[in-house]
Amino acid sequence: MSAAKHWTVDLYLTEKTATDEYDGEAVRTHAEARLSTGDDEEMRGWGNARKHPADRDVPEIGDELAAARALSDLAHRLLHVAAADIESSTGQQAAPRS
Repeated sequence: MSAAKHWTVDLYLTEKTATDEYDGEAVRTHAEARLSTGDDEEMRGWGNARKHPADRDVPEIGDELAAARALSDLAHRLLHVAAADIESSTGQQAAPRS
């Protein structure tokens, strides 16, 4: 029997300019990846990027870095959930690889 499932990942990006004592004014990008599996629970991953004041202003780079880090974080969290599910169903320690 085959069944198709549809999972959705939404990425939310925010960009803020902040001033700190070391770098002066720096642009920071925050990304949140939200996985919806159709169940009641939602998984999330987070990532950040910071543009150094001396770098060229290319906003897409910050978006890409923050999004990649959020998706990577989400993937690792999903692997941990899968390992816990394997352990609870088999009674043995699981270490799924990415």
